[in-house]
Amino acid sequence: MEQAAALTDPGITVFLADDSLLVREGVRALLAIEPDLEVVGTAADYDELIDGAEAAAPQVIVTDIRMPPAFQREGIDAAKQVRKRHPGTGVVVLSQYDDPEYAISLLREGSQGYAYLLKDRVDQGEQLARAVRAVAVGGSMLDPAIAEALVAPVSDAGDLSADEEQLLQLVAEGRPIKAIAASRRTTPAAASAAVEGLFLKLAEQATARTDGALRRLRLLHQAIVDREERTETLSRLLPATVVEKLRGQGRRIGDSERLVVTVLLSDIRGYSTIAEDADPTRLAAQLSEHRAEMCKPIMAADGTVMAFIGDAVMAVFGAPFPQPDHAARALRTARAMHATQDDLNRRWRAAALPPFHIGIGLSTGEVAAALLGSEERLEYTVIGDTVNLAQRLQQWAGPGQIVLSEPTWAALDTAVDAEHLPPAQVKGRSAAVGAYRITTGPPGG
Repeated sequence: MEQAAALTDPGITVFLADDSLLVREGVRALLAIEPDLEVVGTAADYDELIDGAEAAAPQVIVTDIRMPPAFQREGIDAAKQVRKRHPGTGVVVLSQYDDPEYAISLLREGSQGYAYLLKDRVDQGEQLARAVRAVAVGGSMLDPAIAEALVAPVSDAGDLSADEEQLLQLVAEGRPIKAIAASRRTTPAAASAAVEGLFLKLAEQATARTDGALRRLRLLHQAIVDREERTETLSRLLPATVVEKLRGQGRRIGDSERLVVTVLLSDIRGYSTIAEDADPTRLAAQLSEHRAEMCKPIMAADGTVMAFIGDAVMAVFGAPFPQPDHAARALRTARAMHATQDDLNRRWRAAALPPFHIGIGLSTGEVAAALLGSEERLEYTVIGDTVNLAQRLQQWAGPGQIVLSEPTWAALDTAVDAEHLPPAQVKGRSAAVGAYRITTGPPGG
């Protein structure tokens, strides 16, 4: 998709915290290379981090774990305090420690907006910059070495059956209990009991560090259980869950199928202008709430949230499983998204926050639906001109409007009042494109 130019975000402000001046300046130098990242303050201890972040209101905090006064976990504790006051703040933890208990402690309340990287690896490629950008919009990142260390205490423990090895792999991948149960064709209760039994067996075999291994395994198990309800609610938003369904059918990376779908792309009108005058922390929290609320009507219509692209939301109806009424579902969802945003705006105005107004484009046609990536990182995506056209049509939609492609209009099962737009040229197409525009009502409400 040719979306990057149209959906560029403003720069990201970063606050650094580390008791070592050399580390702070080294990290500052790494971030200074990136044109979209700006360091707005530094701190050397817990109090300076709390006070400095409050004054600078950064979008992202990059912090060490151990700092004065006690050199325990001041960085993590301070970052969590800042996030309580400003929930939209992203956090990147840099540590020289690869003990996974630190990572579990950081992430067990939910991984959204957190990243955990090792100091001795941040200068490799653009890992730090990618982590900052990821947490700024609510994403997460975990250093691969930490993921490996999660099962390191038991990596040499032999005497596991093939079934137990498979179960260990599922746990190491972070699968929730219900996903493990589905993959093993059993009940969640049976899967939980199997995991607990496996952990006990592994703990008995971890003779070198018995106490630490048992504590670590219990923490990991509890983290999976604690996340289960949140994971169930969020799972349909995540490409990983779609991937699980497809892999369960025997699909392989690179496999694709042709489907006729309707693609929905929603974008905030004038977001860059809003960002110029808004407090970045509050704006990040608003954007996070906007995304969460936009996903609700998509999920209610059995649509699939494909991606968040800057301030845009992309969804598809009719994939991964065919839906004969995908066009009608998409239109109902677009109307519901406008109504939902109107409700949000009423609450935001009462809190003296700027309202968002969205425009939505719908495009119907054939796409290639595929698993892309590697075994380490997979995504389910749809590719084709239908996707590109949805992005172009949303640019024609003003605040409170929906623009439908002619194939979407033709695929609807009932008549809809809409304004027919004369054919016009869009980027990437030689032939003029016709469309229909629906105005749901005055923006705001």
